[in-house]
Amino acid sequence: MSTAASTPQPQPQSQPVKLSLPLVYQQKLFEELRKEDELVLLARGLGLMRLVTNLLHSYDAAGNNLIVVVSAEDRENAWIGEALAEHAAISMSPKARGLTVVNTDFTTVGQREKMYAAGGIFSITSRILVVDLLTNLLNVESITGLLVLHADRIVATSLEAFILRIYRQKNKVGFLKAFSDNPDPFTTGFAPLATMMRNMFLRKASLWPRFHMHVAQSLEGKKNAEVIELEVPMTNAMKEIQTAIMECVEVSIHELKKGNTGLEMDDWNLDSALLKNFDVLVRRQLDPNWHRVSWKTKQIVNDLTVLRTMLQSIVSLDAVSFLQQLDTIHAAHSPPPGSTRQTQSPWLFLDAAQTIFDTAKRRVYSGKQKVDANSNIDSLRPVLEEQPKWAIVADVLEEIDRDLHFEPVARDDSNGTILIICSGTNTCRQLRDYLQTMHVRPKTEKRVEEFHDPEEDEPSAAFMMRRKLRNYLKWKREFAHVSATLFEENQKALSGAVDPRLAQAKSRAPANKRRRVRGGGNAGSGAGSGRLDNGSIRQYFEKPGEVADLMAEIQITEEEAKQNADVISDPLEDMDDYYQMYEMQDLVVIHAYDGDQDEHVLEEVKPKYIIMYEPDASFIRRVEVYRSSHNDRSVKVYFLYYGGSVEEQRYLSGVRREKDAFTRLIKERASMSIVMTVDAHGIQDPQEAFLRTVNTRIAGGGRLAATAQPPRVVVDVREFRSSLPSLLHGRSMIIVPCMLTVGDYILTPDICVERKSISDLISSFKDGRLYSQAETMFLYYKNPMLLIEFDQNKSFTLEPFADLSGSLASVSAANAGANDLQSKIVLLTLAFPKLRIIWSSSPYETAEIFERLKTQADEPDPVAAVRAGLDKDAMAEEQTFNTEPQEMMAAVPGITLKNITNLTLETENIKEVANMAPEELEPFVGKEAARKIHGFFTKDLLEDE
Repeated sequence: MSTAASTPQPQPQSQPVKLSLPLVYQQKLFEELRKEDELVLLARGLGLMRLVTNLLHSYDAAGNNLIVVVSAEDRENAWIGEALAEHAAISMSPKARGLTVVNTDFTTVGQREKMYAAGGIFSITSRILVVDLLTNLLNVESITGLLVLHADRIVATSLEAFILRIYRQKNKVGFLKAFSDNPDPFTTGFAPLATMMRNMFLRKASLWPRFHMHVAQSLEGKKNAEVIELEVPMTNAMKEIQTAIMECVEVSIHELKKGNTGLEMDDWNLDSALLKNFDVLVRRQLDPNWHRVSWKTKQIVNDLTVLRTMLQSIVSLDAVSFLQQLDTIHAAHSPPPGSTRQTQSPWLFLDAAQTIFDTAKRRVYSGKQKVDANSNIDSLRPVLEEQPKWAIVADVLEEIDRDLHFEPVARDDSNGTILIICSGTNTCRQLRDYLQTMHVRPKTEKRVEEFHDPEEDEPSAAFMMRRKLRNYLKWKREFAHVSATLFEENQKALSGAVDPRLAQAKSRAPANKRRRVRGGGNAGSGAGSGRLDNGSIRQYFEKPGEVADLMAEIQITEEEAKQNADVISDPLEDMDDYYQMYEMQDLVVIHAYDGDQDEHVLEEVKPKYIIMYEPDASFIRRVEVYRSSHNDRSVKVYFLYYGGSVEEQRYLSGVRREKDAFTRLIKERASMSIVMTVDAHGIQDPQEAFLRTVNTRIAGGGRLAATAQPPRVVVDVREFRSSLPSLLHGRSMIIVPCMLTVGDYILTPDICVERKSISDLISSFKDGRLYSQAETMFLYYKNPMLLIEFDQNKSFTLEPFADLSGSLASVSAANAGANDLQSKIVLLTLAFPKLRIIWSSSPYETAEIFERLKTQADEPDPVAAVRAGLDKDAMAEEQTFNTEPQEMMAAVPGITLKNITNLTLETENIKEVANMAPEELEPFVGKEAARKIHGFFTKDLLEDE
């Protein structure tokens, strides 16, 4: 902890407290954090929040401290508050006060000021904290220290970096500690670790990967959890679909490389495509030239997201749900009537795409031939392929049940609870339905009861899958009707267009010469498969007769009706039968991965058996930490994964990437040399700061004696969502946050700026808000300006947002360009000819423009800026007059916003003003202004010529 200071500053008080850090690496890291400021990078799953809560408790138990937690999410606030209350109860600390969350619920300034004065631990949202620091509502010098979570998000333009800069400029003694469990952002770019540490004003980085010596010793002792790996083979249909999707991804990446040469494409490969943020990385590289890339490239970038979703869905969704997802994807990417090959997703033209759709249908139902003259496929029969993991889970549960039955009384503190952990809530719901209905046996065929052995019945998903198929067929019927209606409307709008799907819905379409039927026409779709005239896949809609036959095959049986009756019965009729306490020994808990919250689940449930339905490296580490932290608990883990699947490759790739990231960080830290342009606490030299202020106030020698006060900018508090206030503060400007009614930034008494990002500009034109904002600015300021600010990493052009395909020179140009962004800007300038528009390529450029605009100008008055727009009566009085004569008068030399109101009230029209003598004008506008006005109206134009 930093202690050097020239003036007395608050020191964090501490006292011996009882900690819940049983492992060696946790204790060493805690001691290290208590001694000095540093950035802690901990591998995900090793208990970052546990470390943070224990550190906060050590300060909370001491009392007389003011600790601020920055960048905490709502769920983390709940965790910290609960942990601090639990620690205080265990340690019997009389001074502990717990966590106070300051968010939008605390609307009054006085309430926050009293809480800050009393001290304690506060978790404050970044927008509120930066305003309170700038207005000195929270005295920076009284802060004992800052704890920053999610340090990987702190870039130079972030609000958190702004907060840390303010903190370090005024507080040289308070501690600063940053935490993160995501190493990837610290490895991208040039010297990324040093850059991020400079943004946080820290000099030391502490790296704790899974292979750290102390971590390995703590987790690889004699108390390891018993892990049983179960490699589940995929079905042939799942393998076919996965291979086809991977082929589509590979072809898409190849097309991207071919159409965008000159970019860094080392990571554009099939292995990287499995990562969650691959399409984001591709889009980030293309964004600077997004307006120049072809339509095909843009479509492929969007398709990569869809294909990645399909890769995940093939292993997580059941066969019926996956087919339903494919139907929605196909409908979303279907072309309008009369479209060509160039206006549809390229992957839909591949043979692999045909394989995806045909195989997905074959997993759900297939054609059944009727013995007739033509031997056509006129009906469908259900197939309802089950997910292979379901049977494995049933076998594991049966094995656990045998162990519990034959095992003697447990000798440890674990419950007999079985915890099944999944990737998401949809998978949890799917598993719950399967486990509840796997022993319900629908009677679709007659069996010989005297030869049937009930013990031969294996767990099956037939009941659940038949119900899903019935719901799917009902949904598909409604979906077909909506699709036909939409395409009928499009057909009316586009003359001559023919919608093949609409024709198919109305009547049986003739055979298509270009139609392909894979597998000899038994691809599970029956009639109607193939391709459209432009070569893309035709969407298949079942015929009414096929649906009727299929529904007859899966009609509701007695068992299903009885099961449904049990489910929909009202539990309020007899609450004692439905509400009761269960023994933990009898519970099967199905839970979705939830980050750090999984530690709470393990501590509360205390499971003896854990079934990992899907692999997750961070949860494996949490189980290791949980098992190593409790000597009296045993854990047996069943680790399920599809062998040779994308699921396995994604898991291994994630583990490898994290290890490589920590390896690069260790190498960079070993050779890192941070060149500090500031002192040890991140504060600029006072003389350098003064010279910067002088330089910004002198332009061309016109103003030699510069003021020692830095320039000031009045900023609307809602603008702190953007990075511009932080960049202005970085240029040694004083930021005065106010609740402004007119404008966003007040640079001088005359200059008011309304800032608009591209998305905000588009919405402002749609609702007409920008017009009224410009009108209001002209009432109160002499030089209103509209700032159109682009994103730094995106193209500096409006072409991606609007298309000027229509000619403005045409007769109907006004109507044709009414919805065009550029046309609306032209209309705005025609309505307000004196409105000045600033085009800025990035917030950095905006900060430089503002600095130049303030050169040799007076500083704005915050009180006047707040009052502007609040005087409703004065505004209404001004608006009762005709604005056109006022605009004409405003162009006369000597007329200002201050004296034009007097002339408007005291004179009838412009003619009367033009005929008035200087002595008559002087009481209203002043002597100098009267001379200029009189000279303007009496000037002989012929004489000037």
